Parts: sequence; structure tokens; C-alpha cells
Amino acid sequence: MTSEDTGTHDASWTLTEADLQVLEEQLGRIPRGVVGIAARCVCGRPTVVATAPRLEDGSPFPTTFYLTHPGAVKGCSTLEAEQVMEFLNEMLARDESIRERYALAHEDYLRRRSALGEVEEIAGISAGGMPTRVKCLHALVGHALAAGRGVNPIGDWALDEMVRRGLWHPDRCSC
Repeated sequence: MTSEDTGTHDASWTLTEADLQVLEEQLGRIPRGVVGIAARCVCGRPTVVATAPRLEDGSPFPTTFYLTHPGAVKGCSTLEAEQVMEFLNEMLARDESIRERYALAHEDYLRRRSALGEVEEIAGISAGGMPTRVKCLHALVGHALAAGRGVNPIGDWALDEMVRRGLWHPDRCSC
């Protein structure tokens, strides 16, 4: 499926056969439900794929923004293995401003997914634990990269932390 097939997608999302080949390499499987590339490496290769809310087999799929870049995936996995989610959940519990911005990120995610179609089984469910907890940095970083800085405070924090630690940098190609 290409982004042109869906009729509803962000105008900046493109998808080529070459992108699908790269995604298959990155994922180690044939990608499913792809509607476009929501974020790219500085070299042009996919970093975040936008996925339909319902896959071809009829399964609901709430993870609209799926992180695929191996360096970014590894960076998120490292942070998760170090259990930074505990710190982030504590930060979310004590900081009202971040909590409010995180709730807005949840609404943003739902809005962006609804532009691709409504799926009753996942109505109101975003990704990564939003809006009340931090569960999956991969999903939150995917959203932050797709939506841009300032939309998802936890995704932005994780990106900044990956850069600070030298785990991955979105402005440098590591493909």
C-alpha cells in the first residue's frame, strides 16, 4: 500500500518502493499497513513509519508512528533497559506542566491517527502509555519525530537524552 492509496495522510509523507525495501531491511520482515514515512534520517532513509490504524488483515493497530531506524531503536532500547521509565513516570507524577503537555500529546496522537481512519476497538487509545504513564519510549520517540519538537515532552526528553549520551542523534546519519 502506498500513501496515495489511502487518500488521507500528511502531505509531507511519501512512500516509495525503495522505502518499503529499506523498511523490510530495518524490521527484518515485510512492513504492514504502511501509509507513509513520517520522519526520515538526514540521509533520506526511513526513521518513523506511519501505519494505518487497521492492518490489511483487519487487525486494529494503535501504533500509528512506528520507530524503524536501527540506531534510534537501539537508543530507546538502551534507555528502557536502564529503566528510565521509572524516572519519567515520577517526573510525570510530580510536574503538572509536563502532565498537561503529555495529555495534549495524547490528543495530538489521536487526531493524527483519526486522519487515517477511525477504528472503534482502539478509540481513545494512543501509544507509549499516554496520557497517564510512560510505557514505551519507542512509540513516544516515533511520535516526537513525526510531529516535531514541542509536541510530545517525553519523546523530546528521550531524544535529548539519546543525544546527550551519544546513543543516537537525529541530525546525524548512522544508517
